[in-house]
Amino acid sequence: MEKKISTALISVFYKDGLEPLLHQLHQLGVTIYSTGGTQQFITSLGIPVIAVETLTGYPSILGGRVKTLHPSVFGGILGKRDDATHVQEMQQYQIPTLDLVIVDLYPFEETVAATADEKAIIEKIDIGGPSMIRAAAKNFSDVTVVAAKKEYEPLRQLLADQQGMITLAQRKQLAAHAFAIVAQYDAAIAQYFDPQGSTGFVKAIGTSRSLRYGENPHQAALFYGRTEDLFTQLRGKELSYNNLLDIEAALQLIGEFEETCFAIIKHNNVCGVALRPTVFEAWQSALAGDPESAFGGVLVCNRTIDKETAASIQDIFFEVLMAPSFSEEALQLLQTKKNRILLQLVSTKPNQRQFRSALGGVLVQDSDNGNVSEWNQVSGPPCSEATKADLLFANLIAKHLKSNAIALVKNKQLIGKGCGQTSRIDSLRQALEKARQFKFELRGAVMASDAFFPFGDCVEMGHQAGIDAFIQPGGSIRDQDSIDYCKQHQLTLIITGQRHFKH
Repeated sequence: MEKKISTALISVFYKDGLEPLLHQLHQLGVTIYSTGGTQQFITSLGIPVIAVETLTGYPSILGGRVKTLHPSVFGGILGKRDDATHVQEMQQYQIPTLDLVIVDLYPFEETVAATADEKAIIEKIDIGGPSMIRAAAKNFSDVTVVAAKKEYEPLRQLLADQQGMITLAQRKQLAAHAFAIVAQYDAAIAQYFDPQGSTGFVKAIGTSRSLRYGENPHQAALFYGRTEDLFTQLRGKELSYNNLLDIEAALQLIGEFEETCFAIIKHNNVCGVALRPTVFEAWQSALAGDPESAFGGVLVCNRTIDKETAASIQDIFFEVLMAPSFSEEALQLLQTKKNRILLQLVSTKPNQRQFRSALGGVLVQDSDNGNVSEWNQVSGPPCSEATKADLLFANLIAKHLKSNAIALVKNKQLIGKGCGQTSRIDSLRQALEKARQFKFELRGAVMASDAFFPFGDCVEMGHQAGIDAFIQPGGSIRDQDSIDYCKQHQLTLIITGQRHFKH
């Protein structure tokens, strides 16, 4: 059923974009009630406005904490127009009906992001705003509610097109939006008071967008989050569900390194990565690690992409290229193909908590930060600085491969990897095959494992292929098998005490 807007209560923090809507309401002859700064803003536009205090009989008190919490306000919002008792009571107590409520919320999350001052943060916990929004949304059969500035213009357009009338379906949709906004707001406050989630899983993510599809074309998908906090899209098609997963994997990996690094991600696994003095050298070495798997991958670098590197990248098909910046010449080259996605990184700071759906619930864990808990060399001659650097690099790469994971590294370049296998020895076979496929010399290479070697067969197979240094977390009841083999053949074996499963 259509309802004509005759009265409106407006009290907002954000006034940008409000003026055209106010003029539309005035043009339609709507009676406007307001408070504080919003009232002053409306008056400055030359639009008649009635102070809420004339309804409540009280001024704004307690430093603004109490101004709309009154039966004359909430009765006007919650009163049911088709209920004779409600109508009679509203007349008895001279409560005007309020057909439209435009109220947004104090910027709580923005305040938390800007300061650690608890008093300032607490004062940005809105009380009256959520209460009025919920009341108006509850009474959507009679009341239209707008709870965010992004809805000012759509409402103005509706009022103009429909001569001040709003349909029941439109009111219900706006009510749904309003309840979601309040829920997200309350969730943000709950997270502030209980960051560890000990009282229950609450996550406030107010921004969402539809994706083309999920992992497969027959799966519908949405993304909730703010990618703009992490990167700016400079060019290319809309990011897909799978793009976003690979981008997440790329950000997690690249954030590990201070040295110039280039990496290639495919299906959430790193298939090529290297540390080198220049971006071009890092790109060439990363690509050489597995040029076959690089096709259609996500590329990431922690330095500016220059013209020379861009020209070389042009030779392969890729989905996404991410970097902190691009030279002007590099951008000109890379933009020649319209669907290529170019992302300028803003931050690679990892989330401190991770969560995923499981069994109709949510699994939550701390992020897997760090590389090794200890450096316990249990076999072999003292490590050279170069060997130690390779072992630490390899261990980080294994951390970013799906378990079971094996990483083979030589001179800070991934030369072979095995991942996602159901047995560790199979991952090693896969890694060795990859290295041989691209003609890498394994003598002098090192091997990392994301979890313990369950038997001595992994170090034996690696040694037979030419590898003479190994790093693993340890913890197997048969650790001694691997230790004894390494001691017998004077091979370096490091136990780190830190596992890096990734599923």
